Amino acid sequence: MDIPEELSTGERVRLLRESRGMSRPVLAGLCGRGPDWLKKIESGERELRSHTLLLRLAAGLQLADLSLLTGGPSAVAQPVPQGRLSHPAMPAVWAAVMNRSLTPSSESAPDVASLGVRTEEAWRLWHASGRNRTEACALLPALIREAEGAARTIDGPARRSALVALSDTYRLTGQATAYIAPAELAWVVADRALAAAQQADEPAAIACAAWSMGNVLRETAYPDEALRVVTEAAGLLRPHLEDGPDDWRGIYGALQLHAAVTCAREGRSGDAWRHWDAGDQIAKSLPASYVHPSTVFGRANVDFHAVSVATDLRASGQALSLAGDLDPDLMPSVERRARLWVEVARGHLLRGDRTAALHVMQVARGIGHETVAYTPSARTVAADLWRKAPRALRKEAGALAQAIGVPTGE
Repeated sequence: MDIPEELSTGERVRLLRESRGMSRPVLAGLCGRGPDWLKKIESGERELRSHTLLLRLAAGLQLADLSLLTGGPSAVAQPVPQGRLSHPAMPAVWAAVMNRSLTPSSESAPDVASLGVRTEEAWRLWHASGRNRTEACALLPALIREAEGAARTIDGPARRSALVALSDTYRLTGQATAYIAPAELAWVVADRALAAAQQADEPAAIACAAWSMGNVLRETAYPDEALRVVTEAAGLLRPHLEDGPDDWRGIYGALQLHAAVTCAREGRSGDAWRHWDAGDQIAKSLPASYVHPSTVFGRANVDFHAVSVATDLRASGQALSLAGDLDPDLMPSVERRARLWVEVARGHLLRGDRTAALHVMQVARGIGHETVAYTPSARTVAADLWRKAPRALRKEAGALAQAIGVPTGE
């Protein structure tokens, strides 16, 4: 159908919904939300900022092109994912996760110490490589099967270590397959990570798994549930902060930063900065060089999150000022550095400076190509630049979009 260009996203949602004879409760239910939420979106009372929810609305309306909701030139397609595997490594990972054997393996139990070392090395690879999804996913199928085997066959004191290794493996699976696999896989691996950690009865492992579960909840538009999970996990660790290991404080700080971003995305400024302050205090209590092995919580990550919080609160001036004071090279994670520059690009877009946003996105891609190519916020920025970049930058914006797989119609 022809949609007037001047219509807002909410007006487009209402027009398309009514043209399909779909009730508001039905469409809202397909998005996991209530009809009052959708009414506010359609009326313009509430701004729709979540890329995930935009995709859910588009899928619920059976749209093939997201630009029917967001507007923009019809030649610039924004395909709506249909849940298909979109990365060449995914079939093997899917098989390892979903085809878990119901009978014990006849092979000898793997060495738990070796399994733990390999899991730690896989996490280091995730943070160190610019092709982290491809390289981590290449390791995961064998690692998943070995960790499952260890957790099922090893008894005695070593079983706890095997369960922690299994939880860590599934947490990495969740990170490495985020945005490139159907949502059901994300739920499965997050649940298995948390279940293994709870079986191990290891507070730090439970907290790490809750951090991962919070990611899934937040990215699938369940912010209240995400906040509950990470807050409860932080409560498990709080009594041990004075005398616990550094890594216990590290994951506690990571949970606070997680809560800060979750609140910021909901527009809850006071709560967002309160949680960020709590994470900041934890960072100050740790050695200056401390970095948590999987969440990379530390001084640099706290400062990076301040930029994310300000950006999600749409305080672009504050976000860019905070970013200007950072030394990105202090962050050991390539993946996290690339995401910082995506946040900076979002800040420039909020101010309408597409020239700066394009430059920063090129920096981000140079640091971590796969982070940019497979992260929805980065792809949204690239699509916006392609649609609305100044004529003089059109070629560069198109090259960026094509390089990370954002369709341009060319």
